[in-house]
Amino acid sequence: MTPTGFSRLDGVLRAEGVPLPALAETVGTPSYVYCANTIRVRYRQLAQAFAGTPHRVHYAVKANSNLAVLSLLRELGAGVDIVSGGELFRARQAGFTGADVVFSGVGKTIDEMAGALDAGVLLINVESEAELVALDALAAQKGVVAPIAIRVNPEVTVETPHAYIRTGEKGQKFGIPRDDVSRLVARLRELPHVELRGLGMHLGSQIGNADPLRDALPRLLAAIETARAAGHPVAFMDVGGGLAVPYGPDERDADIGDYAQIVRAAAAATGLTLLLEPGRYLVAEAGALLTRVLYRKHAAGKDFVVTDAGMNDLIRPALYQAHHEIEAVVETAGQVKADVVGPICESGDFFAKDRALPNVAAGDLMAIRTAGAYGFSMSSNYNSRPRPAEVLVDGDRFAVIGARETCEDLVRLERASPQWRSA
Repeated sequence: MTPTGFSRLDGVLRAEGVPLPALAETVGTPSYVYCANTIRVRYRQLAQAFAGTPHRVHYAVKANSNLAVLSLLRELGAGVDIVSGGELFRARQAGFTGADVVFSGVGKTIDEMAGALDAGVLLINVESEAELVALDALAAQKGVVAPIAIRVNPEVTVETPHAYIRTGEKGQKFGIPRDDVSRLVARLRELPHVELRGLGMHLGSQIGNADPLRDALPRLLAAIETARAAGHPVAFMDVGGGLAVPYGPDERDADIGDYAQIVRAAAAATGLTLLLEPGRYLVAEAGALLTRVLYRKHAAGKDFVVTDAGMNDLIRPALYQAHHEIEAVVETAGQVKADVVGPICESGDFFAKDRALPNVAAGDLMAIRTAGAYGFSMSSNYNSRPRPAEVLVDGDRFAVIGARETCEDLVRLERASPQWRSA
């Protein structure tokens, strides 16, 4: 199992060499804490698994889009996979060039596609015929040829912890149904301002073994053969991301060795450059949400641990019924079976239900683990709560890489007295 960067010394939880109580004292709570060396280790594991195969790692920005995290991954050699104009802006701010960018997503606006063309992105992943036609017209207006890839929906069954994170099954909004690919490839003859440079797929998230790939890869390879037979200059084969990480004690990492063996063989058969789009795999275990216990409560025969973090800070348990391990930062004697809940005015505001926990008291610190992916990036200001700080730890040093929002930030773009206009 990959080291997570979090360990105990004399009963105190540390992020690499920094004790979490010291962080809480300096930065406050709730705060996201990320371990830089865990991200480095994860990236190098993936790169090593594909050594010898022409490949590019394009980090899925949606997992964690903090500029410092993006800069760290750029320094390691990663490109990025983006799904919005805002993510393109972030990537450029973090030092990525257009050639480092693959632009995915089913609902790109004309302005977003224009920004991608102006930036000179490596590929725009097309997910519908209508999008393809719109992109061709836009490229014609700009006098350029848009480099595209077709995202194929291979329509295979994928076992994931939650239905919302399956993207490669029949009936999903993502990609081009595999039976429609040949027709779309033929349509390209009528669209001179797009050039087909790649084909790809993405099966979903938290995929723990290579079985879905065994079913999906032949369908992707068939689509690639169709495109090449039609004379298109296909250079890239994109297999997406979705590699599983363990959230609970009974869960295991994705089998990278098996995964890489299957994917490398398929890529070798095509001679194409392989694109990988990991997100969660690189950053999830690197992060924890540091929170302080506000109150202990007993009601209707149940115990509650009330924390200063809420579902607006980490929505995964409420949205996906996701499990996150929760630890006392400083070891404490005894256990209690309790719900861990936040201050949000919603019954869905919880981090754990009926969980055996350390017997924490008001004022104690807790760490909600494996929160480096889809934590801060999915946070909100619900209940008019400022979003938490973000901290990056590297060895025995740390830096605030995302300042805690203030109440003034909440209303900065609003106007109490509207300035009326006439249509």
